[in-house]
Amino acid sequence: MTAAGCGGTAPVTRHDPPPLHPHHFELPLPPPPPAPPPPPRMPAEMGTASWYGPGFHGRRTASGGRYDMDALTAAHPRLPFGTICLVTNLRNGRTVEVEITDRGPYVHGRIIDLSREAARNLRMIRDGLAPVVVEVLRAAPQPRAAVSG
Repeated sequence: MTAAGCGGTAPVTRHDPPPLHPHHFELPLPPPPPAPPPPPRMPAEMGTASWYGPGFHGRRTASGGRYDMDALTAAHPRLPFGTICLVTNLRNGRTVEVEITDRGPYVHGRIIDLSREAARNLRMIRDGLAPVVVEVLRAAPQPRAAVSG
């Protein structure tokens, strides 16, 4: 007497890969592509920084906002508003990141006008002026074009 299949299920068939040829070998995967290079840095600008404070506090800036001498901001003659810069005081090596929110300085030979707080971070309040390097860390976001529909 033979027993019928349990539960009426069909036999399971396995599909093993064919055996490898004796001379077959697996090639290693190619290395991943190299990472893209970092975006090019804007050239650094070297010159004299000054700072501006109480006489301008609360007044409108060229970007339309209000000047806050306790914020980390700066005025630059050409960089777009919203650009983030790293300013390094060459006398002491101290650095500060500032956002460009205004235009200036309007004195020959100066390249950037810092808020009082930025100047305090660079330890240049008392002297009023300092030799600096200004590097663009992040360019201002480009305004989106209006989409008409």
